[in-house]
Amino acid sequence: MRLGLALGYWGRGPDPAHLRLATEAERLGYDSVWTAEAWGSDAFTPLTWIAAHTTRIRLGTAIAQMAARTPTATAMHALTLDHLSGGRMMLGLGLSGPQVVEGWYGRPFPASPLTATREYVDVIRQVLRREGPVALDGRFHRHPYRGEDGTGVGKPLKPITHPLRAGLPLLLGAEGPKNIAQTTRIADGWLPLYWSPTRTDVYRAALTDLPEDFMIAPMARAHVCDDVSEGLLPVKAMLGFYIGGMGHASRNFHADLMARMGYAEEAHRIQQLFLAGRRQEAVLAVPDAFADEISLIGPRERIAERLDLWRAGPVTDLLVTAPDPHTLRVLAELNG
Repeated sequence: MRLGLALGYWGRGPDPAHLRLATEAERLGYDSVWTAEAWGSDAFTPLTWIAAHTTRIRLGTAIAQMAARTPTATAMHALTLDHLSGGRMMLGLGLSGPQVVEGWYGRPFPASPLTATREYVDVIRQVLRREGPVALDGRFHRHPYRGEDGTGVGKPLKPITHPLRAGLPLLLGAEGPKNIAQTTRIADGWLPLYWSPTRTDVYRAALTDLPEDFMIAPMARAHVCDDVSEGLLPVKAMLGFYIGGMGHASRNFHADLMARMGYAEEAHRIQQLFLAGRRQEAVLAVPDAFADEISLIGPRERIAERLDLWRAGPVTDLLVTAPDPHTLRVLAELNG
């Protein structure tokens, strides 16, 4: 199991620790570093900055939001950074949810997420293969565009720049069973949001007949500390925000996933509290057991035992969000 460093997206401003953590991860032998975006900082610019200060570590987006860019624009970002980094780029994509897509990007959430994802990936693959002009008469993506509000003179185009790698790795963030199953067919890897090494049966049906070298790369908070309960608080804060606030009460993919993992009543309670404005109570309502099983928190000996569970399953890459170089170093030693 390879180790990666997941830096996430910025909060109020850029985190000065991110570059230090990335360069330390490279020094410790981590395989990859990943950036993200929500509705503030973008995923590609910080990754380019990290690329300029490193030489070996692979570079991934986990995740870049599909609604933020047309598929050809995303392909341009990926092929450009792949060239500049010497072939280290990995493109992780996700749809996000209706509140973000419609509220932030000002466009409709696709009525058929599976079809929209499949078309998006198809266009990117065409750009990276550069076998001919990009052409797709899709439901959500049409190249060239032939809508009634267009000029009708759109021309199929092939990228001017020759991509460094036609097979640049493309991974998808997927939560629903059908979306995960499609991911195994059209992508090179899967970026699970929550992964419990003791509940792999939740995903078993969707992960049959995996292609060779298919990546399964979940993110997990890691922190070497003496007080497990205190160490779990950032995990619970994240879960309270995502399950309570990252989605509508009637359509929240994160809450649905928590329910499938055996915490349906707790997920509903978190949503109720968060949407009622009782955010701190929502965080405290996150069960310690759930926060604990999807993270690596506690003293070195405890993390060593739990890391064995992660290695025993199908995970190929563990992407850790770690607040300090000491935690990164301990994980590198334990996984070595």
